[in-house]
Amino acid sequence: MSWKLITDDWRLKLLAIALAVLMLGAVAFSQNPPTSDSQTVPLAYANIPSNLILLNFPSTATVTYTGVADEITKAKKCSCFTATVDVSHAKPGSNVQLNVVAKSTITDLSVQNPQPIIVTIDTYVQGKDLQVQVSAHAAAGWSITKTAAACPNTPCVVHFSGPASWLKNMTATVTYPGAVNLGSIDSPNQPVQLTNTNGLVDLTTCRTDPCATLDTLTASIHIEAVPGSNSSTIVLLDSPPSHPPASGYRITAVTITPNTVVISGDPTAIGKVRSIILPAVDLTGKTTDYTATVNIPYENYQGITGTVATATVKYSISPNPSVPPSPGP
Repeated sequence: MSWKLITDDWRLKLLAIALAVLMLGAVAFSQNPPTSDSQTVPLAYANIPSNLILLNFPSTATVTYTGVADEITKAKKCSCFTATVDVSHAKPGSNVQLNVVAKSTITDLSVQNPQPIIVTIDTYVQGKDLQVQVSAHAAAGWSITKTAAACPNTPCVVHFSGPASWLKNMTATVTYPGAVNLGSIDSPNQPVQLTNTNGLVDLTTCRTDPCATLDTLTASIHIEAVPGSNSSTIVLLDSPPSHPPASGYRITAVTITPNTVVISGDPTAIGKVRSIILPAVDLTGKTTDYTATVNIPYENYQGITGTVATATVKYSISPNPSVPPSPGP
């Protein structure tokens, strides 16, 4: 074959080759067209500063990707995607926006980054000391005189690591599960519970990143108690009126119904209460007998309760006695 035969009409021949390639590509493209799909993948948080902790953060993200049908089919059968949030430059706040970067191990797929996420970021407090308190209640006829928690030392001190906001009014408590009815009780391996302003702090599941932790989960309880009465009958007393009767009138008698009530509670607390003083009553402008219903203020006396909620206070009101004129000379 001569070189001239090849070079004659080379433009037409080149065009024919190009058209053939395009037709071949079109056929292949029609058999394997581009498409898109999405997957929900775990969301990883990277480079969290040691002084920060994440709260209220999503655990997954939806990754959208495009490619030819064969690659999309391959992606459905493998865990080929990651979604990562870089926290290295974040600051504490309740509505912090962070970007998500998605990647695929299938290089022929085009991956779209998910929308930014909103998280809460708090200051991370590590090793906060909390002294464990004992919660126990006495059986009828018993009074608790001493409680102590050991883990193994006494007093028991545990250490909490987690968000600074959780520390508001945080307490650590170990609870004796029954009623105390013996002179001495030792109960080992009772769970330590944390509470704060929002109630019980649940550490059984990880809700933060890094996870909030307590270094000691159980404590032993020692309780000492003595027999004693858990009820008593005490008298109700009236308070002076907050304002007296009308001018020219006076109180001549006060009657309280009931006059006595039975109180219950810790024997030690009961032993300190001999009477309950009722709230003051306003007698402004009163010229005749007046009866008021008042609440019995058990709450003013720590550690006691009563079954009678209210009392009536009756004031007998009379005019001041007139003074007879002195006899003349």
